[in-house]
Amino acid sequence: MGKNRMTRQERELRAQKKKKRRRRRVVVLIAELIILAVLCVVAYGMFKLDLLNHSFFDEESILNNGVNQEGFKNVALFGTDNRAGETSGVRSDCIIVASINTNTKEVNMLSVYRDTMLLQEDGYFDKANSAYATGGPEAAINMLNRNLDLDITDYVTVNFLALADAVDQLGGIDLELTDEEVVHMNNYCVETSEITGKDYERIEPETAGTYHLNGVQAVSYARIRYTAGGDFTRTSRQRLVIEKLVEKAKQADLLTINRVIDAVFPEISTSFTTSELIGLAADVFSYQLGENSGFPFDLEMPESVPGYTGSYVVPADLEGNVRKAHAFLFGKENYEPTETVREISAQLSDMTGIYGVENDVDSTQESATDSVE
Repeated sequence: MGKNRMTRQERELRAQKKKKRRRRRVVVLIAELIILAVLCVVAYGMFKLDLLNHSFFDEESILNNGVNQEGFKNVALFGTDNRAGETSGVRSDCIIVASINTNTKEVNMLSVYRDTMLLQEDGYFDKANSAYATGGPEAAINMLNRNLDLDITDYVTVNFLALADAVDQLGGIDLELTDEEVVHMNNYCVETSEITGKDYERIEPETAGTYHLNGVQAVSYARIRYTAGGDFTRTSRQRLVIEKLVEKAKQADLLTINRVIDAVFPEISTSFTTSELIGLAADVFSYQLGENSGFPFDLEMPESVPGYTGSYVVPADLEGNVRKAHAFLFGKENYEPTETVREISAQLSDMTGIYGVENDVDSTQESATDSVE
């Protein structure tokens, strides 16, 4: 009898041990599945990132005037208007310095007006957007670092098709347009549609209102420069479109994000490595768009510049403008520009006869009425 009782106890103990082992096996299996899933996501992400066109620089080829914006990651964003078959000599119609505060994750954006007269690699002054045409993103980064005392080492370039695809895959964006903007957007849509191969519908009647824009329309809106403020207002529109896209992307599901990646990544060129992009993507939902503005803050648009043809945006005291840029991007109110910037500023002022203005930032930019070619 006692023997039978022990047997039952042994059986119960064995049964309990089996249940514990099964539970352990289940826990281990679940852990393995989670790890496998994570590895699959990382592998999938790396596969998708390989769709990007990577272009790496020799570190020694990037200039930075010896400065270091500690606590910030500065990235150059270029927007090009490549026409069919164009692969070189393309100017960057959109030039934005995106400064990421690595502690707060806040991103401030500073648009450099494409017609701004700045010192180029060949030692001559020219429009800011000519740097990309003559030497690609490397020369454009050096132009920004040289004239603004920045430490940019990475860039992202997108063309019209990438922006249009992103807008379409995210379901379009809502924008409030004036009467003028509707008219000019409709006109730009003709060429944008030809460049991207994508369709659109004209807005008729051409009256002010809030409209849901598709990719072609959003790109065309960002290209408008024939309204009050000219190129200055256009850069504001470009930043607004970026803000709207970020808002839509944060609300999108994974399936939608996947479609955006598949459509847009092949149209993007960047100097970031796959591992660097994965690192940045880890904090993607922590990023917050901060302030945005345009450079130069104080400027003049003379009818002519001695020795140059065409019209230019001339910084009124480049040195002072760089101080304001560092206050805006990095919160450095008492920044002292490097000797390189001071020399460029003096050379530019002597050449143009433009030394400074008394206007404040807002009145200076808003007073401009026309863009320049």
